[in-house]
Amino acid sequence: MAKTTKTVFVCNECGYESAKWMGKCPACNSWNTFFEQKIDKVTENGVKKIKERKEPKALNSYKGQDVARTTTGFDELDRVLGGGMVKGSLILLGGEPGIGKSTLILQLCDKIKGEGKVLYVSGEESAEQIKLRADRLGIQNDDILFLGETDISIINENIEEINPKLVIIDSIQTMYSEELSAAAGSVSQVREITSQIMRICKSKLITTIIIGHVTKDGTIAGPRVLEHMVDTVLYLEGERYFSYRILRGVKNRFGSTNEIGMFEMKGEGLVEITNPSEILISEREDNPSGSAIVASMEGTRPMLIELQALTTLSVFGIPKRTANGLDYNRLAVLIAVLEKRANLQIGGQDIYVNVVGGIKLNEPSIDLGIICVCASSFKNIPIPKDTVIMGEVGLTGEVRRINMIEKRLKEAEKLGFKRCIIPENNKKYLETSYKMEIVGVKNIGEALRVLNLKKAKGEA
Repeated sequence: MAKTTKTVFVCNECGYESAKWMGKCPACNSWNTFFEQKIDKVTENGVKKIKERKEPKALNSYKGQDVARTTTGFDELDRVLGGGMVKGSLILLGGEPGIGKSTLILQLCDKIKGEGKVLYVSGEESAEQIKLRADRLGIQNDDILFLGETDISIINENIEEINPKLVIIDSIQTMYSEELSAAAGSVSQVREITSQIMRICKSKLITTIIIGHVTKDGTIAGPRVLEHMVDTVLYLEGERYFSYRILRGVKNRFGSTNEIGMFEMKGEGLVEITNPSEILISEREDNPSGSAIVASMEGTRPMLIELQALTTLSVFGIPKRTANGLDYNRLAVLIAVLEKRANLQIGGQDIYVNVVGGIKLNEPSIDLGIICVCASSFKNIPIPKDTVIMGEVGLTGEVRRINMIEKRLKEAEKLGFKRCIIPENNKKYLETSYKMEIVGVKNIGEALRVLNLKKAKGEA
């Protein structure tokens, strides 16, 4: 067996390879991201082996197979995965440091007690550290095997020998392969390690969960090809200083995407929240101005969440805008629409908008709620507690229709709300009757008049 060395230049951002150095990457358009890397390839007698050729076959000639799933013991996690872990699937779990990734994984290992052996591979923590966390969480599964190793060849040997039901890799950025000269965590190492893990686990039908670091902007560190190689990508979100955690599925080859599961961090670990809407609005006792309930869809789950706004006269030349849990640019646009289309002189106000509970919302259906809470705080007029607001707002002030309106209304009715303000185009096509009052509005002016936040035309 002979070893040949090949030198390539690899982009540190996207993993693009080139035979020569380039200032700008043609794949991701990043500047000065290429670095030199030597790759050792093993050949037999210096001659590259000729691979056996495979002929394509008609797709209809293959027989489809039912997807075998293993329940995780967490209904919320099963919901995000589409019913459980698929046998032989590769799952990538990302999240900020300290958010609870290792806690969730350890609890998962305990929940599947009796299903088979679990191999927990850690390149960051020692066995003693993992054991301390396991004792705190009350982990009692004797089938959990720990391996403190970063060399992928040794890890593969243990997987072959043990043949576990589940493999945990914590984390992918700490693993390395001796075949590559690059440092652990580099683009080439992450791609090669994931490729090797995928090959062995797919061939043996071993479910594998890979924990990945995240960058400052919240995405998985390493090349984007990492997310394309795995079957499922999960993000554990939430503010570190809030107790609520959201597990969001952004990719799933065996289920729907953008499904979420909600947990609360307690002393005994992560506890499932089966009814997030009831929890998120349970502390809303009084009825101050600048507060309203909106309905947002996370995947196929409707969630009722409290929005809060505070407007005060700016004492500086440039008014301040703060958005907590919302897109800042979207808030700026809605404030401009409110001032232009509703004739509210709110541009000179400092405006602070907050989503209660540390939840992050990006759905356009909360636009009308943002408009109403800002107007409520500016006018110092409270919005009725039994009212839910939903609707997308355009630049001309029109309230546009939203999707899955039936699920949102059913959730609001189940929690005892008496009135819902929705787009008029949604109200026209409602097929179900509701006990609560459904109010359809065409523009933000009508919505503000329904809530007594704006006088009707002709009134003094």
